[in-house]
Amino acid sequence: MVMGCLFCKIVALEIPADIVAESELSVAFNDISPQAPTHVLIVPKVHFQNAAELAYEQPDSIADLFQLAGEIAESRGLSGYRTVFNTGAEAGQSVFHAHLHLLGGRSLSWPPG
Repeated sequence: MVMGCLFCKIVALEIPADIVAESELSVAFNDISPQAPTHVLIVPKVHFQNAAELAYEQPDSIADLFQLAGEIAESRGLSGYRTVFNTGAEAGQSVFHAHLHLLGGRSLSWPPG
């Protein structure tokens, strides 16, 4: 756990969150500012600043994030969904703990942003 990290505190159950799923390696919870009817954040239980760092250090955790995303999408009956990692402030990352956004439940335009 990294001191002051919001997502580390959620993983440690120090801050409440609407947790929707969990695996051995990851925790998923509803985003507090959803951008789609389904907007779930899936975070590794171990702190890494971004997805590239996580993939380099614990590649099994990256696979786990996507497996959990698929399970959540299926459980919600999503016929299509988007998964996104924002890396760095310029890309919109505001919490510097790697996390995968799962978005769905409406038509999503392309290109995003």
